[in-house]
Amino acid sequence: MWLIIRNMKNHKVTPINRRKYDEDFKRSALLMIENGQSVRSVSQALGVGESQLHKWRRHARQSHSAADVEVSQLRARLRQVETERDILKNVWLRRWSQLPSS
Repeated sequence: MWLIIRNMKNHKVTPINRRKYDEDFKRSALLMIENGQSVRSVSQALGVGESQLHKWRRHARQSHSAADVEVSQLRARLRQVETERDILKNVWLRRWSQLPSS
C-alpha cells in the first residue's frame, strides 16, 4: 500500500487536451437529436462522445427549467404591478369625479 502511494506521487500526469465547443455547435447537435437522430449517429457524425451529448442535453433541460421559473416569477410580478396600477387608477378616478366642474 505504501509503495503504491509513493509511486502515484512520483508519477507524472500529462494534461489532457480537451476540445471546447461553442454554444451554436451544442445547439445544432441537440437539435439533430430532437429531430429524431440517435445519439450514437450524431456522436459519430460530429466526432463528439455520446456521454458528452447526454451531458449537453441534461444541462439544456436544467437551464430550460430555470428559464421557466424566471418566466413564472416575471408573470407574478406583472400581475402585482397591474393590480397596483388598477388601485391607483380607481383612486384617481374617484377623486377626479368629485372635483367641482367649472
